[in-house]
Amino acid sequence: MDGELGGYVRGQIGKFGLTAMPKIWDSGFRQITTSKKPITTADDLKGLKIRVPVTPLWASMFKAFGAAPAPINFSELYSSLQTKVVDGQETPLVSIQAAKLYEVQKYCSLTNHVWDGYWLVANSKAWDRLPSELRDIAARNFDRAAQEQRQENRRLNDSLQGELEKAGLVFNTPEPGSFRLALTQGGFYDEWRGKFGKDAWDLLQKYAGDLA
Repeated sequence: MDGELGGYVRGQIGKFGLTAMPKIWDSGFRQITTSKKPITTADDLKGLKIRVPVTPLWASMFKAFGAAPAPINFSELYSSLQTKVVDGQETPLVSIQAAKLYEVQKYCSLTNHVWDGYWLVANSKAWDRLPSELRDIAARNFDRAAQEQRQENRRLNDSLQGELEKAGLVFNTPEPGSFRLALTQGGFYDEWRGKFGKDAWDLLQKYAGDLA
């Protein structure tokens, strides 16, 4: 995301009147928690009522797994798990800890099924009105903060498993093969290759390898 792929995405963001800073912030790899059973293969996701963010890509992914994704805002996640509106969810370990989801979940499967991050953006018209030397100072410090955030997020994710185990979560690490196969057979990659377009997909595969 610091290279060509990130540059492409920032270019697309720029078409909507926003200027994204060069360094993306790290939200982390996402893991699946459940209340009934651990997720060991993609088959374990079939029929699972799982909360996903309110975004089409996540819903598409879990439909390809055969799950029953429910787009729910994060602010409503704890109560949705507590009342069994959904039986599982997927977020990074940092979010599981911060929202105390270990109180309403039993298992955490380290699937690493999604990495996501977020860019600090500015209104392009307002940004361009700033003197160039001020833009340079701001961008440099925003990017420094992003690098520090990445390091802290990595430190937290590396240390939180032990804390969450003490809180009662049971961890397992599935093999990724069945998940990749399910996404291929479920048409997920084909769908998003079509939506993102060839240029974006080719750049993604340059770094991630062949996906479909």
